[in-house]
Amino acid sequence: MARLRVDDLDLTRLTVRVPRGEDWHTVYLEALTVELITAWLTERHRRWPQAPNRHLFITSQTVNHPSRPPLSYCGLRAAFDQTGMLPKQLWTDRILDEANHTADPVHLVRVFGIHPHTAVKYVHAAHPHKALPKIR
Repeated sequence: MARLRVDDLDLTRLTVRVPRGEDWHTVYLEALTVELITAWLTERHRRWPQAPNRHLFITSQTVNHPSRPPLSYCGLRAAFDQTGMLPKQLWTDRILDEANHTADPVHLVRVFGIHPHTAVKYVHAAHPHKALPKIR
């Protein structure tokens, strides 16, 4: 998240490209995330209209240093500490919420880039009545 760049966003298609090794994974953004990103981009532009650092999340210490890390782990962690949630918990909750809206593990694989076996576990957790009995 801290390494995302402004250029990775496509707010027209409501997506963000996330680097995964040598490949890219497309993440589809829901309305709340789009609203928050738009608000941040507005604030970012208001504070630093000519920022040479193209990372999405920057601070006053990194705005003029494109080669420096965009946001420290501590800075990112502080934002999560205020919510009382860990990033992993938020990610898990987001996947489970999507699984509640669909019983399609293929959809979860495409949206989140998770392993098919993991996607099936989320679907079973969200829809236990649809789970097949375990084979012994």
